[in-house]
Amino acid sequence: MWTKERLQETIQAKMADYLLVIASNRQPYSHVLKSGKIICQRQPGGLVTAMNPVMQAVRGTWIAAGTSPYDRQVLDEQHKVKLPPENPSYSLRRLFLSKEETNEYYYGYCNSGLWPLCHISYTRPVFLTSDWKAYQKINEQFAQAILEEVGSERAFVWVQDYHLALVGKYLKEANRPNLITSLFWHIPWPNPETFRICPHRRELLEGFLAYDLLGFQIRYHCDNFLAAVDLELESRIDREKISVNYQNKETFIRAFPISVDFQAIEQEASSNTSRDLCEKIREDFSIGDKKLLVGVDRVDYTKGLPDRFRAIDRFLEKYPQYKEKFVFFQLGQISRLHMPRYKQLNDEISALVEGINWKHSQGSWVPIILMRSYMSYQEILALYRMADACIVSSLHDGMNLVAKEFVAARSDADGVLILSQFTGASRELPDALLINPYDYESFADTIAQALELPKEERERRMRKMREAVEQNNIYRWAGKVLSQLLKFEFQET
Repeated sequence: MWTKERLQETIQAKMADYLLVIASNRQPYSHVLKSGKIICQRQPGGLVTAMNPVMQAVRGTWIAAGTSPYDRQVLDEQHKVKLPPENPSYSLRRLFLSKEETNEYYYGYCNSGLWPLCHISYTRPVFLTSDWKAYQKINEQFAQAILEEVGSERAFVWVQDYHLALVGKYLKEANRPNLITSLFWHIPWPNPETFRICPHRRELLEGFLAYDLLGFQIRYHCDNFLAAVDLELESRIDREKISVNYQNKETFIRAFPISVDFQAIEQEASSNTSRDLCEKIREDFSIGDKKLLVGVDRVDYTKGLPDRFRAIDRFLEKYPQYKEKFVFFQLGQISRLHMPRYKQLNDEISALVEGINWKHSQGSWVPIILMRSYMSYQEILALYRMADACIVSSLHDGMNLVAKEFVAARSDADGVLILSQFTGASRELPDALLINPYDYESFADTIAQALELPKEERERRMRKMREAVEQNNIYRWAGKVLSQLLKFEFQET
């Protein structure tokens, strides 16, 4: 089984002579001012959950965009800071974007264009020429930072997600034979008919095919990508090798289902600190001995939060005997409020929760607790540990690591996972209670089923899910990607 130690041993044995550079838009930690002191704060999201333990194992360099003036203040002369703060083991190099660049590249092309294009959640993508130019510019800046970081040393460059699809193209144009490049696409890849909406589809595909290796979450996304290439480019697709030959370059396409650090999560969630936090959360939010359902998400329209709340509403209509006997705790960290679609979603969620709580409240009890402020990772693991059920009801998700975190946290083999069939995780965790988040009636019935499931059945399902997540952990994912990269040979200079 892959472990952190095995990954480290593999890297020391086979990659000791090479650099490993990871590039992503999101940084793993940010520096913020609290009580007059600059503190280091872990960032939310699946990318950070997955990559942070990998980087601690490989001791490489992570290049990402800084977001605050305090992020600048802690950097050394190479624009770097050592992370994580409690046990520094890798370097973070930060780039800083102007407000205009952030607006056009991040909020514009990335999150008004590519994000809705790739997630089938019925939000229309918007593609502006100015946003596309900014996307190209920032991708080129990341490529330049990578080239500066690597110099003449042989290096594996592992680019992350939809923000940086063109980095490989700019690295290729620099004609550096000392680089082997890979892109991992964390979000879904749409079917060809959907992808045709994008006016820059040919340029994006050419950017993808500048990499040596492409990784997607599941085989279905690989197939969608190959179908898009087949439709848009004059290329040769090798179905047996699962590769594309385009303009005298071969790019390999693989499915690498991403995961979490099972052992670390299990250990932290089982600690005395976690138990103390459980008690504190129960007391602070007057949960007492009530049944507890939890949701942990960024506030994003792909996560299906309004549908989740409507299912809770329908559940209480159909099963009124649960009034005053359960609480649904939703941690919903606000994101991208600069964008009208997200502000609209945030307002919709506020109105829904207020209306449902008013409708069903009895005395001091309300069914939904909506927590928007920051909670530490330790507090989130405590939530998982104390929950009777965790709801993951994404409308479309490449993987969804909340589902796997919840399973890893349950060393007691208890708790129920209610999981959308439209997540990549549903393919690995069939012992969850699978739902269609658009079907409120069935969703409501599944919530009741989760609360009524016998202990023996809960434990049987959880043990099987824990075995799957433990075997297919984050180190196995990283090990498979790095093992694939090691098959490539550096060009002769």
